[in-house]
This record gives sequence, C-alpha cells and structure tokens, in this order.
Amino acid sequence: MDLLWLVPTLPLLGFLALFVAGLFVSEARPLKWFSGIVGAGSVGLAALVALVVGMDFYAQGAEPQWYLLWTWMDVDGFTPSIRLYLDGLSLVMMGVITGVGFLIHLYATGYMWGEGGYSRFFAYMNLFVFAMLMLVLGDNLLVLFLGWEGVGLCSYLLIGFFHAQPENGYAARKAFVVTRVGDTAMLLGLFLLFREVGSIEVQASMAGARELWPEGSTMATLIALLLLGGAVGKSAQLPLQTWLPDAMAGPTPVSALIHAATMVTAGVYLIARTHELFLLSPTAQLAVASVGLATLLIASFTALTQRDIKRVLAYSTMSQIGYMFLALGVGAWSAAIFHLMTHAFFKALLFLASGSVILALHHEQDMFKMGGLWRKLPIPFASMLIGSIALAALPFTSGFYSKDAIVLASFDFAPAGWLFWGGAAFAAFLTALYTTRMMVITFFGKTGIEPHDHSRINMWGTLAVLCLLAIGGGWFGLAPVAAVLPDGGLGEADHTSAVALATMAAPFLGIALGWLLFHNRRINVDGLAASRFGDATRRFWFSGWGFDWVYDRVFVKPFIAVAHLNKADAVDFAYRIIAAVTRGLHYVIALTQSGRLRWYAANMAIGLLVAFLIVLDAL
Repeated sequence: MDLLWLVPTLPLLGFLALFVAGLFVSEARPLKWFSGIVGAGSVGLAALVALVVGMDFYAQGAEPQWYLLWTWMDVDGFTPSIRLYLDGLSLVMMGVITGVGFLIHLYATGYMWGEGGYSRFFAYMNLFVFAMLMLVLGDNLLVLFLGWEGVGLCSYLLIGFFHAQPENGYAARKAFVVTRVGDTAMLLGLFLLFREVGSIEVQASMAGARELWPEGSTMATLIALLLLGGAVGKSAQLPLQTWLPDAMAGPTPVSALIHAATMVTAGVYLIARTHELFLLSPTAQLAVASVGLATLLIASFTALTQRDIKRVLAYSTMSQIGYMFLALGVGAWSAAIFHLMTHAFFKALLFLASGSVILALHHEQDMFKMGGLWRKLPIPFASMLIGSIALAALPFTSGFYSKDAIVLASFDFAPAGWLFWGGAAFAAFLTALYTTRMMVITFFGKTGIEPHDHSRINMWGTLAVLCLLAIGGGWFGLAPVAAVLPDGGLGEADHTSAVALATMAAPFLGIALGWLLFHNRRINVDGLAASRFGDATRRFWFSGWGFDWVYDRVFVKPFIAVAHLNKADAVDFAYRIIAAVTRGLHYVIALTQSGRLRWYAANMAIGLLVAFLIVLDAL
C-alpha cells in the first residue's frame, strides 16, 4: 500500500521529463526513442505498481485504505488534504486506466512515429493518465474535481493535436466548451453538498447525506441531478453528447484513450462513487436510467448511417456508455462497472485496429473507399472481428457477460422494466447491425484503396493482447466491487428464461440482417433509402438527430450575433468616457500652468481673498 502514491506519480514524472525534453531538444530520432520509452514506460511501470498494490490490497483483507500525501491548506479549520483512497472500485478503475492506457501508449509509439510533435504527444498522454488517476484515487471532492478538470484540459490538447487544420482546433474547443457546461452543474452540486454536509471527504459526505436526508429529499435530488449534469458532459450522454463525434479529429490512439480507458468513463465513476446520493433520490436514479436508454438508442441509429469508421466507433462508445448509465439507473451498479471494464478492452481494440487500417490506407477514414481488406490486412481484420463480436455481445465474449447482466437487470426495474429491457435489447440488435455493416463495408466487397501495412510489433502485439482481453476479460466477473457497491456484486444470471433467450437472440438477429442487407444484398432497401422519407430519415440520423443544428441556432449563432453587435465592447465604452474626462480635466488644468510669474501671484492673491471671505462669512 505504501507504493500507491507511485501510480499517479510515474505518469506525472513522464510528462515533466517529456515536457522539458521537448523544450530543449529538437525533434530528432534519438528524442523519439526517448519519448516513446518514457511515455509508454512510465505508464507501464504505473500498471506494474498498480498490480503490486492490488495484490497487497487483497493480502490485507481488501479493506479500504488511505494514503496521505500532504495537507493542502489550513484556513480557519478547513484543511483539505491530498490523500489517496483505495477500495474495490478505485482499484478496478486504476487497473483499467494504467493497464489499457499502457497498451494504447505502446501502440502509439508505432502509430505516431512518422508524425511531428512526437514528444509533445506523449507528454499530453502522460498528463492525461495522471489526471484520470487523481480523479479516481482522490479521497475528497476537491481532488476529484481537479482531476476532472485536468482530464478536460488534456482532452482539449489531444483532440486538437494536429492544430494546423482549423477544424481540429474547432473540435477541441467544442469538446472543452460543451463539457464545461456539465462541469458547471457538477461544481454547483459539490458546493451544495459541502454547504449541507460540511465535509469534502467523499466517504464522510456520503455518510452525512445518509444521516441528513430521508429518501426522496428535495435537496438530495437537486444535488444528485447536478452531479448527473457533470456526468453527462464528461461521458457524452444526452443532452451534452455532441462533442464526442468531433473528438475523432485527434490521432487514433487519443480516440482509444478517451473512449476506452479514461475520459468518457469519468461520469460513470462519479455516479458509482456517489451512489449514496442517488439511492436517496429515486427521481435522480430514474433520470440516470432514462438518459442512458435515450442515448444508447439515438447513438445506435446514428451509427447506422456514418461513413467515417472512427465516427461509427464514436457513436458506439456513446451507446455503450448509455448501457452503463442505464445499469446505474436501474440499480445494477456492479454490472455498470463490469461493462466499463470489458468495454475498455474491446473498444480500445476496435479503435487501435481501425487505426492500423487507417494507417495502411494513408489516413483514409471513409469506409466506402475501403473494401476487400480482409486478406490484405489479416491482423487488423482479425482484431476488428474479435472486437466486433465482443461489442455485439455474442456469447462467451467479455461484452456478453457485462451487457447481458445490464439488460437482464433492467427487466426487473420498477415501474417500467419492460420498457427499459425492450429498449436495451433493441439497442443490442442495432449494435450488431451497425457493427456488421462496418465490418462488411470495410473488409469485404470490392477492393478500394490499395493498402500498405505499416504495423510494427509494438502495434500488432498490442492488438493481440487486447484480443485476449476482449474474449476472456469478462469470464471471471468483477469481485472487487462487491463490497463497495450497494448491490453486493454481480448476481447469478439465469440464461434459460424467455427474457434471457430473447436478449441473447437480439445480436444474432442484427448480424443476420446486416449480412443480408450489406453483404449479399438478399434484402434490398435501395428504393426505401432513395425515397423522400428514407433520405430525410438517413440525413436526420446522420446529423446526430439534429442536436448540433438546434444548439447552433439556439446558442451559437445568437452568441455570435451579440458578439458582433458588441464588437466595440460596451464595457470598454465606460472606461473610454473616464479616460476622456480625465484628459479633458488635464487639458483645463494645464491651461493654468502658463509659466508666467504674475499669473501665479494673481492666482495666489485671489485664492487668499476667497479663503479670507469664507472665514469671514463663517464668523
């Protein structure tokens, strides 16, 4: 346990070393070797230390443990500390962040080799991992929030990494601004919680909330909903989901890190960590489930119409995070974290495998310019296939065990179990459908661009490890969270009931329909797609159900119009008046400074006379 502080410190030291090296050394080949070794090595060492810490945690009885680093400040009895907290939940998160994060870093050493800013890239990536680790290991709400904002900063830097293209800078700013909306709500919730409970320590504040408020309390509901606002921003759920597809402007390893192991899971972790508040508010829990269900359905329909392979995976991420929110809302807390872990495995695999395809096709991302690649890119194809069957949740894959647990748990949720189960099962069908579409268009059919495989051992070796995790990562359940979350861990699933059989059948139906639609075209819907209704529906889904269009007209364009009207800055107008008055007074007073002695003497005499008359009048 004494080594816990090393887990976030190692990526931080890596960031500092790379930042300094980038300042004083040119972008030469030796620096690239140094950057790759330090960047990936620091996270790899953090993963090894996390493994040792986890073994020690279980050796000591798996009891929650604290590690005090220092006291931040001491102001009138307010003494927040920089203290790390380890329990089953933070252990799982730490393992996912460092383990999957290391594999992504290792892959990136090959993927980014030919790009400029190699050292800067790994500096940002290391800082990202450090911020996420502080978010999940912080023992108080203040440290958690600093990690939360650090993740937001790093996402801005990484999404806009290729900053020479203006659209990449726009995508980075969009992610930063949209998530700030949620962060504002979260900050208000933290302020309210501190005011009411009087503590910023996570465990103490949750215990205080249980003692202070009864179930259904208005204040508990308000705080929970404000925290939900922060969660939907970071995890790209309705209505703050619009930043995530544009985040594909970043390099593919960045997409894998944001979508699989770090940023988008922060909202899920926040709700799980503050579950006591949500248990006090059935309204807030229902809101969490409803947001998750709506997001996973909307994102699934949108993924069906995308051409960019990375955008398909981006909407898939929104959908899978929607499953996690649904699980949190229906009380399947352990299933949500279980799916968070398995999703990290297969989604990192899918992004990195798609990155190999994109690299082999000279950075082409349009699936309709690909085709016929399964023979020419066998390793990326096999990796994408394994990741796809895990995403579709076919039996005996990691995705099956976690998603199946969520869908079955939603059936038991009162009062709308049939609704939530039906929506989740239909989304599983859609997931299999758009995943089959992606695989068929990318790897089968007529050959498009001729590929040239640039993969190195550090790239395909990473894919091989992730393939094993995508298949077997869910076989052993998720025991560490059993003592932390209120549902007591994953229950035994009955796969013989009609509901369970229908749930398992949904992905197979999606794959079969996808194969008939997109491969051998036994089912032809060209007429429907070309119709006025079909084309309008496709464009509506393609646009992400018009959220960007609405936000652009409700918020962006009015703001730009006001800024245009105020381009002279009304606030500056008041200061300009003050400056003009000052200059005028200076000019008038300067007239009295003529340099003539008689003028000065006359002024003195007049002044004395006025003073004498005032005194005389007073007497």
